[in-house]
Amino acid sequence: MSDIEERDTELSQEELSELLQIRQDKLKSLQEQGRDPFAVTTAKKTTSSQEINDNFEEMENKDVYLSGRIMSWRDMGKASFIDVHDRFGRMQIYIKIDDVGEESYKDMSAHYDIGDLVEVGGFIFRTRRGEISIHAKEIKLIAKSLLPLPEKFHGLKDTDMRYRQRYVDLFMNKDVRDTFVKRSQIIKAIRTFLDEKGFIEVETPILNTIAGGAAARPFTTHHNTLDLDLYLRIAPELYLKRLIVGGMEKVYEIGRLFRNEGMSTRHNPEFTTIELYEAFTDYNGMMEITENMMSYVANEVCGTDVLSYQGEEIVLKPPFRRLTMVDAVKEFAGVDFDSFRCDGKKACDAAKALHVEVKDGSSWGDVLNLVFEEKVEEHLLQPTFITDYPVEVSPLTKRKPDRPELTERFELFITRRELANAYTELNDPIDQKERFERQVALREAGDEEATLMDDDFVTALKYGMPPTGGMGMGIDRFVMLLTDSASIRDVLLFPTMKPL
Repeated sequence: MSDIEERDTELSQEELSELLQIRQDKLKSLQEQGRDPFAVTTAKKTTSSQEINDNFEEMENKDVYLSGRIMSWRDMGKASFIDVHDRFGRMQIYIKIDDVGEESYKDMSAHYDIGDLVEVGGFIFRTRRGEISIHAKEIKLIAKSLLPLPEKFHGLKDTDMRYRQRYVDLFMNKDVRDTFVKRSQIIKAIRTFLDEKGFIEVETPILNTIAGGAAARPFTTHHNTLDLDLYLRIAPELYLKRLIVGGMEKVYEIGRLFRNEGMSTRHNPEFTTIELYEAFTDYNGMMEITENMMSYVANEVCGTDVLSYQGEEIVLKPPFRRLTMVDAVKEFAGVDFDSFRCDGKKACDAAKALHVEVKDGSSWGDVLNLVFEEKVEEHLLQPTFITDYPVEVSPLTKRKPDRPELTERFELFITRRELANAYTELNDPIDQKERFERQVALREAGDEEATLMDDDFVTALKYGMPPTGGMGMGIDRFVMLLTDSASIRDVLLFPTMKPL
């Protein structure tokens, strides 16, 4: 049995075992002849499929070398057409027995398979059917594929296997490759935007002695030499604000965060964010930089800031809508929390009337936030800055001068999910310490997501931090939006998976 021709049916276990043995036998034959393909240390590659297709008129009849993976093979006796895929796409190769030599042609038929990696030398031409191709003068096996590729119509529908074997997913699915190329372009564009505005990219510790900067359950580890328990960071915020204290004024970090929480189409235990901080501005400045950055990146990478996401049009043209949390709840849930401002009991009664479960004795701010999460978020399709969060859920944020129960904070919602979070940063060390103490009390009462006391950060604030705006955005969710991907796993090369 041979698997030279493209398959369009699933293999039985017996057929698969036979194919595996055939490939092993071919490898053994090559090795016995002293031609082990795994002993090849380099390959000639003077061009790419994209360069040939983009510049055919200039390159026609020129000799080139192309290296890549055989993805299809049409054997016509004394000539064959094979499709070789490289990083950029597909190139058809025409191989004629008279041109490569009878011995080389027979060797190819005897030892090569779909999936093998080859080096092809020849000249560029266009076939009678008009397809840009390489007319091979020589072909060389540079790595053997010992496993048959998934067949076309069944093997790529198993999303679990696609995530587990991303290496197969990448060379079988051009759309998947394109997504991760675009992810790289998105991150590059973010860096370009911020660098041109005078921001400095920095790196802060991933191993932390205190799990701070966000409300989340951390992963823990242990340093043997110091006999010290450490946390994988849940946010870089407190370190970045120390740099603002140090006078760096504009800083950002793109990196991995780790949160020991649930998994879904929107959540992975490790994920990528950008956090940026700018001295001498506030959350209004962060709104402006966020919307302008997102529009810039969309235009740079997608060519437009009007996108289609899962069948719905999303407009990233600034300015985005701005709506306070109180006004959002009033608009979408029909309750005006300002009419019973700071009255926890009336807030609880209002929530219960909306069939939102709350604990008796909850504060006005906690209830407002809960009603927003359960009754408003589902309506926020277009980019919307929800502003002025209750102080209870914003332990690192400066209070509004005229409304001390609220803070100068926003979250950006797009496609009914939160994408960015930003503050006018709290720089009062006394207020900050009191909020840490409240978080510690919540933690002692059983809230595993409450933040820990960070005395050194309080000390840093005592030296004086200028008025500062800060913003954090989920890179993975932004990539989902710009690549029209339904699940976060579609934009992570190697998402977290439970072992088989």
